[in-house]
Amino acid sequence: MDATFKALADPTRRALLDRLLGKQGQTLTELVDGLGMRRQSVAKHLAILEGAGLVSCQWHGREKLHYLNTVPIAEISRRWLDRFSGQRAAAILNLRDALQENENE
Repeated sequence: MDATFKALADPTRRALLDRLLGKQGQTLTELVDGLGMRRQSVAKHLAILEGAGLVSCQWHGREKLHYLNTVPIAEISRRWLDRFSGQRAAAILNLRDALQENENE
């Protein structure tokens, strides 16, 4: 999970994930287009994303296609975000109930 957090910490890598979310199966050339970066820099970012399991690759002839893998993000959501949002929701519900009890008195 540390590799996932490290990979998500960089805005360029998040932008690459956003692009893959919009269109799966892009080549390096497609991903470089519009980023204003060199191919080598984008390839390094993709390698980090792949190492974290956020991107998977598949060769199609001579082209390497990149795909977003949402499983590591879902794991983070389940472990961290859902747990905290559940506690927050419970606190809000408890507050609402307490306010309603005060109104009824």
